[in-house]
Amino acid sequence: MALYAAAAAVLEGVESRQGSIKGLVYGSRFQNVKQLYALVCETQRYSAVLDAVIASAGLLRAEKKLRPHVAKVLVYELLLGRGFRGGGGRWKPLLARHQARLKAELARLKVHRGVSRNEDLLEVGSRPGPALQVPRFVRVNALKTCADDVIDYFKRQGFSYEGRASSLEDLRSLKGKHFLLDPLLPELLVFPAHTDLHEHPLYQAGHLILQDKASCLPAMLLAPPPGSHVIDACAAPGNKTSHLAALLKNQGKIFAFDLDEKRLASMATLLARAGVSCCELAEKDFLAVSPSDQRYRQVQYILLDPSCSGSGMLTRQLEEPGAGAPSKKRLHALAGFQQRALCHALAFPSLRRLVYSTCSLCQEENEDVVQDALQKSPGTFRLVPVLPSWPHRGLGTFPGAEHCLRASPETTLTGGFFIAVLEREEVSSSVSQTEALGPELTPSPAPKRKQQQRKLAAGASTPPCT
Repeated sequence: MALYAAAAAVLEGVESRQGSIKGLVYGSRFQNVKQLYALVCETQRYSAVLDAVIASAGLLRAEKKLRPHVAKVLVYELLLGRGFRGGGGRWKPLLARHQARLKAELARLKVHRGVSRNEDLLEVGSRPGPALQVPRFVRVNALKTCADDVIDYFKRQGFSYEGRASSLEDLRSLKGKHFLLDPLLPELLVFPAHTDLHEHPLYQAGHLILQDKASCLPAMLLAPPPGSHVIDACAAPGNKTSHLAALLKNQGKIFAFDLDEKRLASMATLLARAGVSCCELAEKDFLAVSPSDQRYRQVQYILLDPSCSGSGMLTRQLEEPGAGAPSKKRLHALAGFQQRALCHALAFPSLRRLVYSTCSLCQEENEDVVQDALQKSPGTFRLVPVLPSWPHRGLGTFPGAEHCLRASPETTLTGGFFIAVLEREEVSSSVSQTEALGPELTPSPAPKRKQQQRKLAAGASTPPCT
């Protein structure tokens, strides 16, 4: 019964906007997160169908002690799932009393809608679509291991390594137990869509970070050299922070801020698992951090990934089936905060380079925010033209907006994302470090084995490069 209680609690939390499905699942401390996540997503996907069946059968009227979200999870298992894999506990005999009626109401709903399969009861927007078929990107955590050893480890597990990808088509055609090295990021492995590595020993030991390719770009484009002082302004859940630490080789300082106590606690766990030792976490609003504070006098790099509508997130299609665009009122409020945060970040006196990113598709949160900040600091910062061959550019809403990057499942086989790199004018006369990352997306050589590099014994179960 613990499975169903946990699933009901997550559904209730999502409905009351306490967090996302993934965040609530991982914050639940339920032992089998894969099982819990799958059950919650499927129950949510069939939510409207289950509501209709439960209402028609009068289940909640007949069983007044049965909470609505628990009922929804149990009825999903009874009618559409695997039949009480979590045991069912005291609710199993209760549901058995109503089983015939519930099945009859489901059959009646199919007849009414003129369909024969359960899947056909879903609205078009609730069905898994092409956007969910992006590859599984896995970042090798350079603080703990190296790409060569991880590749060897997977090969010993029966995976087939196909080298560095040369095109998006290579990524799109991945199937089975085949994987590739990303053509752009030297420590990013690419597996077929829906490859689940949450229980893999390398992930659990912090050697791998499950992170979408678009989400890896902000830290890569900020490119702080080891020894730098960096601010991660809105840091949780921490994947980008751990990426920054890897780029810094744990040398220097990351000041990471976030207001959400629970997300910050989860982030601390993630960073500890990843071996990050150069980060100082603070439960604090970035807007309340003074640019004149002497603690930040050496900060030359800022990563700003503020709260946004999340309209580009692939998991949103599972968590909010059929969800439309965010309302104008919500976009206005979000954009106002984003504009304040970006202008505040640009006020740090030693700042040389900043990356602004969102997982939003909305112009109001992306190009409009960047344009507003540039207009408020004329001649101080400029947009850096990065990754010239990246296929999806910023909307042409103002001169230079094409220097921004966008990402989407259709054009880049990633989640929806927006990235802008701003650099102080006085340091822009020479070729910037971020621009050096861009020429024609020429791939760097695939990882090569060094003679002195420690090799894993064939078939070893210990994670590499500890």
